[in-house]
Amino acid sequence: MSRETLNTQFWKACKILRQDDNTNSLLDYVEQISWLLFLKCFEEFEDKRRAEAEFEGRDYQPIITSKYQWSAWTDTKRRLTGRDLINFLGDNLFPYLRDLKGNSARSVIRGVFADAPSKMLKDGAILRDAIDAIEEIKFDTAEDVYTLSHLYESLLAKLGREGGFGGEFYTPRPVIEFIVQMVNPTLGETVYDPAMGSSGFLVESHSHMRASLGERILPKHDKQLQEETFYGQEKKALPYLMGCMNMILHGVFSSNLTRRNTLGDDVRKFTEKDRFDVILTNPPFGGTEHASVTSNFPYPSKATSITFLQHIMKKVRRGGRVGMVIDEGVLFKTNENAYMQTKKELLEQFNLWAIVSLPAGVFANAVASGTGPKTNLLFFNRELDLVGNPVGTKEIWYYDAQAVGFSLTKAQRPIPENDLPDCLDQAKTRSISERSWIVQVEDIIKRNYDLSAVNPNARAAVKHLRPAAIAADIAAKEQRILEIMEEIQELLAPEGNGREDEE
Repeated sequence: MSRETLNTQFWKACKILRQDDNTNSLLDYVEQISWLLFLKCFEEFEDKRRAEAEFEGRDYQPIITSKYQWSAWTDTKRRLTGRDLINFLGDNLFPYLRDLKGNSARSVIRGVFADAPSKMLKDGAILRDAIDAIEEIKFDTAEDVYTLSHLYESLLAKLGREGGFGGEFYTPRPVIEFIVQMVNPTLGETVYDPAMGSSGFLVESHSHMRASLGERILPKHDKQLQEETFYGQEKKALPYLMGCMNMILHGVFSSNLTRRNTLGDDVRKFTEKDRFDVILTNPPFGGTEHASVTSNFPYPSKATSITFLQHIMKKVRRGGRVGMVIDEGVLFKTNENAYMQTKKELLEQFNLWAIVSLPAGVFANAVASGTGPKTNLLFFNRELDLVGNPVGTKEIWYYDAQAVGFSLTKAQRPIPENDLPDCLDQAKTRSISERSWIVQVEDIIKRNYDLSAVNPNARAAVKHLRPAAIAADIAAKEQRILEIMEEIQELLAPEGNGREDEE
């Protein structure tokens, strides 16, 4: 199928879905095309598995029974449409999918459709037209799947830009690629994302591993990548659907993706068998959790960012590696016990070997307006000495990235300026430059575990800043001022009434 035809059919289906009264927003029609594509792609996956079984002389038991498979109810001869189509979906197909049991693959599908779609199209004729458009999308070659996967990711990016859901669904691709390259997951290692969203980190890790094998990849390697490598958890229904869909489009149906609240797991109960070799993630910014959830952590906090960090620290295996996005507040906050104690344990029990400061605007797609949260990247390893004691942090290598390969606006247009390749190159030797420096852990402790990336070479670096970088730096400082003001207000407000005492 030509790339132009596939592109036409994909956006044609999106345009048709937007005509329904129940798809009033971009979020609505992205959800609708996601579950439709999921079921079509899953049938392609089942066909492949069936062919492999027949080749090996094995019986194949379909995961979805034949009368509920995509081709059965979308068949043009049967021609379900209008109210008949809507009734079949609501009364037959979705109840069946939500009740699937028996193996892990069925559990994934059950999780996908537990609450999705969140609302059904009103017009069955419109849905029928969308199905017909999707039916024309073929997966005859790897190039077809590659093209469709990029179209789907462009839709997720559009959702982030226009819907203000970037932090929940979509991490910019250049940032994901950089983190994966820094951590370098390899075949034989397990990769985990506790806040998988649209599965960007898992998808990129899969591509990275396959690329590293090149022509040496064998069927046993593919089986290992499919079944024993990628693990993820996601709390919300729609990101989970999109994450599973994204993985399938990139050639992976992992039955190790779970829909659950990651922070609902008691971190004190984890054992080595529950842990992973590599953790790559972008936890949600600014979220809060109930006390029933925060009790699962040694340093309770309602803020999800610091509790996710605690979860990750308890989930990484001996010898394992972590690359993650973190909001800047976690680095500089020292007035709350959970923040200070978590960072203290991070430095004592792990080797926090690098912190990369990202410019404001990288997550402009996560908010309705403005530059979005100022973020940093943490890279740390769980290392042990010869007698099994943890190797803590001795020094931290910092890098101040001012450009990341796309404009620091909601549009995120590609630009040639990109400091991330230079950062990747310098990290190999921990070079010191105008953008990079080293801080001894003793100095961090003296600052009460303030990990903020404050470039000591800022004056020299400013001479070479581009106008866009200067604007982003100003925005970042304004964001920092707002956060500090919020902390001051919290300190001034007595607990219980939220205002100053009246005399």
